Parts: sequence; C-alpha cells; structure tokens
Amino acid sequence: MKPSDEDLTHKGLLPTDTSAKVLILACGALANEILALIRLNGWDHMSLTCLPAILHNTPERIPDAVRAAYDKHHADFDQIFVAYADCGTGGQLAALCDDLGIEMIRGPHCYSFFEGNDAFAAHADGEIDVFYLTDFLARGFESFVIKPLGLDRHPELRDMYFQHYTRLIYLAQTDNPDLDRMAQAAAERLGLRYERKFTGFGDLKTALKPLA
Repeated sequence: MKPSDEDLTHKGLLPTDTSAKVLILACGALANEILALIRLNGWDHMSLTCLPAILHNTPERIPDAVRAAYDKHHADFDQIFVAYADCGTGGQLAALCDDLGIEMIRGPHCYSFFEGNDAFAAHADGEIDVFYLTDFLARGFESFVIKPLGLDRHPELRDMYFQHYTRLIYLAQTDNPDLDRMAQAAAERLGLRYERKFTGFGDLKTALKPLA
C-alpha cells in the first residue's frame, strides 16, 4: 500500500508492546522508507503518522504542524520521534523539539541524511549546481516540482528557475528501474545532466534504530 500525502496514521503498525509505544511523526516524503524499515526490522512497537510532504514548499509552517500533531498524539505514546531534519526551518524545528524534549533527525535535509550527513557535508560545497531527487521526488516529480513552480502552465520559466543548475543527482533509496527512468526523464525535462547515486536509507536507519 502506498501512503497518501495526507495526514495519515498507519493503524496496521500499532504497537504490540504496550509498555514502549513509540510514535514516529514524519514528513510524508519519508513514509515508504520508514514503513520499509519497520517491516524489515520487526519494529512492531512503532507507529507512524505523516504530515503532508507539500509542507516543504512552505517550511516556515513545519514547526507549527509538528506541534499540532504532537499535541494531538503525545498522550497516547511513551515516546515521540520527529522524522524531519531541519528542512528549511532555520533551526525553528530543532528549537521546538528541544522545548518538547523529543528527538529529531540530524542534518539539514533528507538529501543529506539519505546519503549520510558526514559524507554529504564532505562534498556539498562543490555541488551548488546540483538539483537533487529522492525516490519520493522521482515518483512525485510532477506534483512536487513541476506544478508548484508553475512549469506545467509556463514551461518558459524553466530557464529562469534552473539557470544556475547543471546537474540532477538522483539519490536512490532503492534499486528500481522504473524510478531510474522517472528520474532521468526529470533531468531531461529540466535540461540538466543526469547522475545517479545509490544511498539506501542512509542515516534514516541510524536515527530510528535507537527507538528499537
């Protein structure tokens, strides 16, 4: 089952150990990866609730959305983990998590923690010309890149938006030929040179493992 981009709770993952109920409060863009990690590792005590991935287009709204979800759910769980990195909030999300006494993913954004924050930081300064995709963005390129930028209605804006980019790097969480083709088509549509780098789940797995 593919989770929607709406606020959702995967009730099939309700904890079996009622003494250690953990809620992962996540960005919808991470739903498939978190569900896969839960299933692969048998983390049956974890539940997942996702906020709409489209919040990334207005990152200043992410902290308030996380706070609202926390207020709604925290009484029902022993622990809450926020599966967001900073994601453009300028430290506001980290400050909120500190106030609430809860943990979040380390790093500036999902591109960094999927590759591994240390590895990404080592070369990030040399990639200011790069537009990144993940599995989620390769699959939802039309909905999360093309339409929000208005390129479906005004394709002539492409050169203005992407004039400083030369490459599209697809950071692949899975080996999926269909997603590879989608990512390559996205690069062609934006007029960028295509590169693919397999990351797997990177630091996302590292961040969730202590919750087990």
